[in-house]
Amino acid sequence: MKLSLCTISFRHHLISLKQVVEWAAPRGFSGIELWGVHALNLRDRPGYDLDWLRSHGLCVPMLSDYLPVQGDRQTVIDKTVDLCRLAQSWGANKLRTFAGNKASHEVSVEDRQDWTRRMRELCTIADGNNVKLVVELHPHTLADTRESTRQLIEEIDHPALRLNFDVLHVWESGADPFETIGEFEPLVAHMHLKNVRSRSFLQEFLPGNVYAPAGSRAGMVSLFNGAFDYRKFLAFVMNETALWPTLDASLEWFGPHVLATLEQDAELLSLLEVETLGLKGLQETTVTTAR
Repeated sequence: MKLSLCTISFRHHLISLKQVVEWAAPRGFSGIELWGVHALNLRDRPGYDLDWLRSHGLCVPMLSDYLPVQGDRQTVIDKTVDLCRLAQSWGANKLRTFAGNKASHEVSVEDRQDWTRRMRELCTIADGNNVKLVVELHPHTLADTRESTRQLIEEIDHPALRLNFDVLHVWESGADPFETIGEFEPLVAHMHLKNVRSRSFLQEFLPGNVYAPAGSRAGMVSLFNGAFDYRKFLAFVMNETALWPTLDASLEWFGPHVLATLEQDAELLSLLEVETLGLKGLQETTVTTAR
């Protein structure tokens, strides 16, 4: 498994990409998941490019942004083309987005048809730029339940469509992450990893709280100290799916003490991999990653 950190974790920090990269490179990270707005703001910064990142042994597996499924068609098309070109410039072949901004049960049949038609068009644009459009499993979108996600895949019906399997949000929906990842395994292109103290704190991951500098972080805990059992789940992914050797995953940390938390989680993930797969399995994963 190739582990990345997300630049969105540093949204409220006075820290440069250079500092992030130089910190991440020796700590077991393979990549940097670039937030779309960060990639846009880096566009005219000389020296910050793919060659520079590769010189540190890192890559950008995915650009993460938010493509609207409503509004002016040409505006959305232009934004998608621009982001796809940005992704290409960083060597990324995935562009993450959400399937709208409303819970699936609140969306009318007509709106759902319009939204999925728009998303199919965005998949076609992405495909033309050799990029996969990666839809995140997330509350208050058309991918907020297992059933609606299955329907969404059928409605979009495009070979460029992939899924970002956000483990915590799948668990939040009431679905069984073990069964759900088995069902969607062929389309899982990325995985987001984060945890919560208990279900009562899940509202802290709502965008309004996450993006607020003064938002609550009381329920945000490190990966192996929360309500969801990541040791059991990741061991399942390693042993019971074919995903692990080539899987891209990101630690999506929104809480305080960013560097210390990311370093601890990355180290514990590596230890779990050795414990579960043994040294031989870890070596095989490393060889696959190197390729």
